[in-house]
Amino acid sequence: MTEQKSFKTRVRARMAKTGESYTTARRHLIDRAAAPAPSPASAAAPTERASDAPASPAATQTERIADDLLRDRTGQGWADWFAVLDTASAAERTHTEIARLLVAEYEVPGWWAQTITVGYEQARGLRSPGQRRGGGFEASASRTVAVPAARLFEAVADETVRARWLPDVEVRVRTATAPRSFRADWAGGPTRIVVGFDAVGESKTRINVVHEKLTGAEQAAEFKAYWRERLTALKVLLESNGDAR
Repeated sequence: MTEQKSFKTRVRARMAKTGESYTTARRHLIDRAAAPAPSPASAAAPTERASDAPASPAATQTERIADDLLRDRTGQGWADWFAVLDTASAAERTHTEIARLLVAEYEVPGWWAQTITVGYEQARGLRSPGQRRGGGFEASASRTVAVPAARLFEAVADETVRARWLPDVEVRVRTATAPRSFRADWAGGPTRIVVGFDAVGESKTRINVVHEKLTGAEQAAEFKAYWRERLTALKVLLESNGDAR
């Protein structure tokens, strides 16, 4: 009984870390337990962070997103997607063209198409971590929140609710398309934020924030840490029903 309870605790811990369903998290843990122990050489290149600590601001996309999580959400792992994009001569395409290819030809959800595109560009030397293709810098962060997309969108778009998890910041809205995207100038400019919402089933939604037009790697690292903190505050607010009005 104690062993079974311990296993369930590990399943729930993985769910909290990856946003996976109970069934998916349970399957991954069972598969991992059944796999042979890795050799010292393979152990030096893990496909998932060993702890719940945030990845370094300088971490690449392939270091931030575990291969098994990417495969679970998109059907293929990093190496598979890189091979697909190499065949499509993606290195010669723009960022937008690569992401659209993944959405249109392979039905990859929007947030994951962006994730794969950034990972590919970094792997092929087209950009550095925190850097936009073309030379500018940006910071990004994401969280999976256990609420429907419409409610999560409202928490960003509604000024009153937004002030509860993003206080003391001037946000000038540019466009807002419920419940999919939100764009705004940040603190009067020149930086701006692009927020995307990706439904994960009926009761969970992933929010992704990209803070654009930053001055360099140092500012990008600062905003990455800032947005991780603020999205965690948003998650706590909504999942505790703290936004009830």
